[in-house]
Amino acid sequence: MEDKIIQIEDLIFEYHKEDNEEEIIRALNGVTLNLKRGSFTAVIGKNGSGKSTLAKNINALLLPSGGAVYVNGYDTRDEEKIWDIRQSAGMVFQNPDNQLVSSIVEDDVAFGPENLGVEPAEIRKRVDDALKSVNMYAYRKNAPHLLSGGQKQRIAIAGVVAMRPECIILDEPTAMLDPHGREEVMDIIETLHRDGITIVLITHFMEEAALADRVVIMEDGKVVMDGTPVEIFTRAEEIKALNLDVPLTVELGARLRKHGIPVPQEIIDTEGLVDFLCRKYK
Repeated sequence: MEDKIIQIEDLIFEYHKEDNEEEIIRALNGVTLNLKRGSFTAVIGKNGSGKSTLAKNINALLLPSGGAVYVNGYDTRDEEKIWDIRQSAGMVFQNPDNQLVSSIVEDDVAFGPENLGVEPAEIRKRVDDALKSVNMYAYRKNAPHLLSGGQKQRIAIAGVVAMRPECIILDEPTAMLDPHGREEVMDIIETLHRDGITIVLITHFMEEAALADRVVIMEDGKVVMDGTPVEIFTRAEEIKALNLDVPLTVELGARLRKHGIPVPQEIIDTEGLVDFLCRKYK
């Protein structure tokens, strides 16, 4: 039996509408997902599909209205296990400024371990290791507010890494970044995954989702598609019917096939497409 770090069972999440307390909105409607330890799962969907609400339920920032979420075997509704849950599954948000709490980079990264009661010598080691893991060790004495958006997000990720979680949930971490900043952050996420950390990436960038082991598409609070990137993105018409895009490479491959160039449908990334074209037309 495979080792599941996150088990989501028939999850329902409801909340009262701000301007009408009597109206209840169901943001998640019967979501069931099991995430294997060490996996990389991308969750995509248009605004309002429930993907960010799902992320916050995994981290116990929100609690189920129905069903259950288990992180490392801990029930997120168990208040006594909240620290265990958040040590197991750390969270990185869209806006890094919301996670930066200190005027010095290394102090900011130390904040989480300090709150966990980690010994000072171990904190020092964790901070250095975390900053090196996101290629920001040289900036350890800098002020976070003077860094670029991509650098700030890498510091936010380091702050989570320093708490040594087994899983990191990233809620649209590149949404506010320029293309260079997005590439920097995605490189770090891929490295963390290779190092054995379970990754849950909430994103609306299809090229980012294509880097995952598994893609989950949400619509109206439900999971409507679930599979490997190749399984999902070869269903381009179904994805477009959900008002979502497909990776540019998938779109380009489809256009090339219409012009008689037999690009295999399983090619969904730029590197694969370039390799195919170079081999075929060398």
